[in-house]
Amino acid sequence: MAGIYLDHAATTAMRSEVLEAMKPYFTKEFYNPSSMYQPGQEVKKKIEEVRAQIAGIIGAQPEEIYFTSGGTEADNWALTAMARTGKQKPGHIITSTIEHHAIGHTCKRLEQMGCKVTWLPVDGRGRIHIEDLKKHLDKNTTIISIMYANNEIGTIQPIDEIGALAHQYGIPFHTDAVQACGQIPINVQKSRIDLLSASAHKFQGPKGVGFLYVRKELPLHNLLEGGGQERGLRAGTENVPGIIGMGKALELAVDSLEERRKRETFLRDFLIQRVEQEIPFVRINGHRWYRVPNNINLSFRFVNSESLLILLDMEGICASGGSACNSGATEPSHVIQAIRVPDEYRYGVIRLTLGEENTLEEINRVVDILKIKVEELRKESPEYEDYLRREKGL
Repeated sequence: MAGIYLDHAATTAMRSEVLEAMKPYFTKEFYNPSSMYQPGQEVKKKIEEVRAQIAGIIGAQPEEIYFTSGGTEADNWALTAMARTGKQKPGHIITSTIEHHAIGHTCKRLEQMGCKVTWLPVDGRGRIHIEDLKKHLDKNTTIISIMYANNEIGTIQPIDEIGALAHQYGIPFHTDAVQACGQIPINVQKSRIDLLSASAHKFQGPKGVGFLYVRKELPLHNLLEGGGQERGLRAGTENVPGIIGMGKALELAVDSLEERRKRETFLRDFLIQRVEQEIPFVRINGHRWYRVPNNINLSFRFVNSESLLILLDMEGICASGGSACNSGATEPSHVIQAIRVPDEYRYGVIRLTLGEENTLEEINRVVDILKIKVEELRKESPEYEDYLRREKGL
């Protein structure tokens, strides 16, 4: 990997152990799991072993795990399945204003189809308030969908409290855990989560595969029509190598989770401390403590994020302005707007997300370069010049 990669929230490098686990299923173990003959049944058995493995890791049962093409598909399936739940009229969805587009855009589409959608606001650190959620619950509420951890600012929601409230009212609770799975411990029973989405490439697995957990008591409509795969609910020949790789990647992620959490938290806080001490006019976006260990979201005043990211790229540093799904956008993201970042800081946002290969030496280099590049850009900023003149009383 060239340079310094600090965009692990966008995607991660697949581990060599994961690739080795997948290789046989591209070649000698290529059989279709739906085949009746023995080699095909052996592949099917391996898929079911992975299903049971994933279920055990998150506190679910094997029959509650459905394999998907990734987090986006899982999010779409969860929402559309619960939007009506067999009722005569469209239901009521409660979500937040900072969800990933896989949730936000799906909610808007369902809204156009007649569903009522309540968009909960978040505070300045990106968390919903339980009292806000409670006051919007009614007899027609069919699903609560609140993400576990935000993909841009890293803020972790009060998942246990949301789950307890949803359980009290008998309303299914879905969480988009794409940024949380493999980063922090998850137990769907403890947190009373009814549906959960995850994607393998966020925890050093392959792209193009993920899973949806659905509590078995809940109704679930067919996502794809065709064969009988995934208990008849998602037709199509399974992505066997991807499923095998996802199982191996999640196993390795969970095995190293505590060590990585401590290390990434240290590097995260070290970087933030240096930036705050050494670069003026900077803002930390997201919650200081309730955030995933590897996320750092910074706003620099008198700086344009696109220009800064280009300069960082020229120095071999891979970073982003927020979600990879917003790449190329000229306006501040919906997340930055929702947490009410002041206007003067909205256009200088960058996201740095750590991985296990990042070192303290790299972090120090990144801060050193940031100091230089931010100052270079500010010297070219008319707003910065005006600010300095006002400070000098000119």
